[in-house]
Amino acid sequence: MAAVRFGDKRMRIPGPPILRIVVGILLILGGTVGFLPVVGFWMLPLGVLVLSVDLHPVRRWRRRFEVWWGRRRRRKQGS
Repeated sequence: MAAVRFGDKRMRIPGPPILRIVVGILLILGGTVGFLPVVGFWMLPLGVLVLSVDLHPVRRWRRRFEVWWGRRRRRKQGS
């Protein structure tokens, strides 16, 4: 079973790879209309996390963001 790790959190993502890719794309598309009542901007990062399981460029982008975020937090805690 595929899983996504972000920081110290781990999320399992079930299903075949093509289904995960479709769900990730739909989440991102739904997040772009986040001003509507039911959908929201929260769907964008969730879609990126789901896509990062199967798509290497998205995984690389997510990992860079995770490293940047960790460095930023350490720098703010040190100040």
